[in-house]
Amino acid sequence: MSSDPATTALEPQPAPGHRQRLAARAHAWHLLPALQTVRGLFRRDLRVLAYHRVRKLDRDFAFDPALVSASPADFRNQMRHVRDRFHPVCCREVVAALDGGPMLPRDAVLVTFDDGYDDNHAVAFPILRELGVPATFFVATGHIDNGLPYAYDWLAHLVVTMDAGRLRLPDLDVDLPLPSDLDARYALVGTLLDRLKYLDDAGQQAVIKGLELERRRPRTQAHADCRPMTWDQLREMRAGGMEIGGHGVHHRMLAKLPDGQLQAEVAECQARLTAELGAPAIAISYPVGGPDAYDARVVDEIRRHGFRVGFSYVNGVSKPRTDDRYRLLRMAVETRIDPAWFKGMLALPELFSYPSRLRIYPS
Repeated sequence: MSSDPATTALEPQPAPGHRQRLAARAHAWHLLPALQTVRGLFRRDLRVLAYHRVRKLDRDFAFDPALVSASPADFRNQMRHVRDRFHPVCCREVVAALDGGPMLPRDAVLVTFDDGYDDNHAVAFPILRELGVPATFFVATGHIDNGLPYAYDWLAHLVVTMDAGRLRLPDLDVDLPLPSDLDARYALVGTLLDRLKYLDDAGQQAVIKGLELERRRPRTQAHADCRPMTWDQLREMRAGGMEIGGHGVHHRMLAKLPDGQLQAEVAECQARLTAELGAPAIAISYPVGGPDAYDARVVDEIRRHGFRVGFSYVNGVSKPRTDDRYRLLRMAVETRIDPAWFKGMLALPELFSYPSRLRIYPS
């Protein structure tokens, strides 16, 4: 894929080795606690960790490996560090601070999950409950209802598993031999998803549907490796101290929808959450989450339907008292982030965290 600005995407940059190496040295020299303490004297803000999936990643995994944020062992160690060195908070506390209530504690950390995969319940939830760390799970309600894989995931699955010699997707300007190597296919999935997200919503759905028809594998059945949670599981998690937020109905990029579809996506998401969980959700995260995934129309719509706070997928730290409550930043967690790097990102995000690459459209 070309490296010109028009084809960059809102995904973390390739492993920025200098940040990782610097974090490793700071950790080895026991500097991170001091850096965290000094930073806390001057800044009172909110670090929001963004996860997708917590599971073992093996060579039989036939979906997008980039959505696996951590192994179970790594996630446990990360949450233990959050519990021991920081102040875990929930969305209710964030909203209270935004509304003029008590300020968040120093070194506040909010743990969040996007989409609603069933490993969130099976793997992440027991660890969070055991360690006493609250988290917010942003779910696409249509997938909770139907149990089907997410559209982007299904595109990845078709590419990883297809047996054709070439891959032709003219709407994405793709016509190339399909690599046999699994890692090469994983890399190709990332390229395809990058290009797909430049299209409007109708164009994205047409590409995915076209590949389903070509491969004769429509997205009509559940898959064990890409299964959403159920409403019963979400109720159990909420009873166990977790919060449930919105992530649309069908995991569409909200800013790319026409007005009527945008209104339906937000209204139906809130209605389903309210009906199944007994109260409206106060928080939402924007599917895909870059500046091209939410705009003033989206913010007006989610505010109108009772969401009190909105989270992007743009990397950074927010000041809830002063920043726009519907454009709060998060720090994405990925499997390539080792323990020292994770600790460094939390201790001093300005130095050790990586910036997001933003999709830039040609003018």
